Amino acid sequence: MTINPDNPSRSGSESDPSLLGLVRQLAHEVPALISEEVALAKSEIRSSIETAKAATAAVAGGVVFMLAGLVILLMAAVYGLALFVSLWLAALVVGAVAMIVGFVMVQSGKKQLEPSQLAPERTMQSLSKDKEAIQRKVS
Repeated sequence: MTINPDNPSRSGSESDPSLLGLVRQLAHEVPALISEEVALAKSEIRSSIETAKAATAAVAGGVVFMLAGLVILLMAAVYGLALFVSLWLAALVVGAVAMIVGFVMVQSGKKQLEPSQLAPERTMQSLSKDKEAIQRKVS
């Protein structure tokens, strides 16, 4: 079967199975697909940035709690050495709890900052599907 360039109904047809028809269809669909993928990537990157901001705040908060815990533990050591009374035990317990809370906050923030948490997974999956679809249409 040959393509007749004088027949406009066949050359612009969506159902034209010829290579020329496929190339035309691809030329119309690829720009829209690319703009949709860019929009999805922007959205995912924006979301990742927000996650990174929250994780950074959690790490900073954890560091503050750990510093406060360290100060309290140091105060506990001072009270323990200077007075040998039960006041140091209370300070030691409060300092240990503050250190544990700070450690948990830092670990939570670190987990959210892992590269696997920040990768635009939906965009990567969508691009892979698009690539496969284009390869099927071309072949």
